[in-house]
Amino acid sequence: IRELVDDIVTVSDAELVRAMQFFASRMKAVVEPTGCLAAAAALTGKVDVRGKRVGVILSGGNVDLQLFAKLVLEAA
Repeated sequence: IRELVDDIVTVSDAELVRAMQFFASRMKAVVEPTGCLAAAAALTGKVDVRGKRVGVILSGGNVDLQLFAKLVLEAA
């Protein structure tokens, strides 16, 4: 990791939930919390993507739908 990784950032649980809510409302996609970590870092500005072409991999719908709905509604 020391040779290949430049930086590690963290996001809060609330920031993850806001990213989940963003994908649910804007793209009608169910993305599990860990599946939107990179996107949450970009959306919060913790990773500077301004003026850059950036690809972010979203993954998984491996989340209980009732819990997902509760989290997304609370974040709205």
